[in-house]
Amino acid sequence: MEGVQAAANVVARGALQSAAAASSAATLTAKPACNPDNDYDGRTGLRISAIFVILVGSLFGAAFPVYAGRHRGVGVPEWAFFIAKYFGSGVIIATAFIHLLAPACDALTDPCLTGPITDYDWAEGIALMTIFVLFFIELMAMRFATFSSFGHTHDDDEEEEESNHGNAALQTRTVRSPSNGQKHTPGEDHLSHTREHIDHDDQDIPTSQEPAIETKLASPPHEIEDYAAQMTAICILEFGVIFHSIFVGLTLAVAGPEFDTLYIVLVFHQTFEGLGLGSRLAATPWPKARRWTPYLFALGYGLSTPVSMAVGLGVRETYSPGSQTGLVVEGVFDSISAGILIYTGLVELMAHEFMFSSVMRRAKLRVVMAAFGMMCLGAAGLMALLGKWA
Repeated sequence: MEGVQAAANVVARGALQSAAAASSAATLTAKPACNPDNDYDGRTGLRISAIFVILVGSLFGAAFPVYAGRHRGVGVPEWAFFIAKYFGSGVIIATAFIHLLAPACDALTDPCLTGPITDYDWAEGIALMTIFVLFFIELMAMRFATFSSFGHTHDDDEEEEESNHGNAALQTRTVRSPSNGQKHTPGEDHLSHTREHIDHDDQDIPTSQEPAIETKLASPPHEIEDYAAQMTAICILEFGVIFHSIFVGLTLAVAGPEFDTLYIVLVFHQTFEGLGLGSRLAATPWPKARRWTPYLFALGYGLSTPVSMAVGLGVRETYSPGSQTGLVVEGVFDSISAGILIYTGLVELMAHEFMFSSVMRRAKLRVVMAAFGMMCLGAAGLMALLGKWA
């Protein structure tokens, strides 16, 4: 009888140990719960001040290059435009990888997420799909612009010129490069896909004290194609930076103890990202009928973060960036924005800027290396460094 009792005790102890081990294993493998709240800790006045400081910085960075490029009397030297253009290209490229793709990966691989979102590397996959979609959109935009221009007759072009559609009047500004003395037509070397359709350097245009010379030209098919292509590229870039800026504002609005650091970092981040966008807008040859369009693009970018911050403060009681929904939404949109800026940065700003640019092909090696160095400084020297904190 005692033997049976002892055997029963051994079996009971074994069962208890097995249950404890199973419970311990379940505890170790259980997914942590997502944070249903945010880290908002008050300081409303400081957060409201951030709205206006970031608004001023963003608008200045995006709009000032356009204004200074059109009003040479403000005294901005040519080398400053050179630095801003290539430094801004580096800022945009680094933003894509450091400030968008990396956070998207973190958000979509958060341990608290469950379901199909955890079965694949969706951040990289969404960015890849975005790149191919953008290439298709730009390809179709250029193709249909070319076909539609072939369908026009000379009489149609004259009617379009009389109806002020903006294709018959182009601004051609010729400025002298500060480094090699060559004439440089702003916008010819990137975001315009010109690829030597027109060599403005061969035109006999005097470089006097006049800051800008307007020359009425005909509207051959390649110019219509170029304008459609550059508008597509500008809209893609604008779309990417605005997407990113919206989530920057929402995150800053409900940030906790790290708000002070984020405040300082994001002021610089948004200002220099605006500089990158503004240098693109300033270098694009806008038709006279659309001369206010770059300012509208700059205004859209400048308002995106402050408006999203105001919205974030308004919904601070319910908005939770650490929830499953918040993580998925932010990760997906950051991935889309990353794909947009990767495509824009590598194709529009690097390839067209350096390899398809007739100006850069004729430039001295020191000019090319200076441009490359400024781009690396904007990417690695500034935005990659800021990525340590935001």
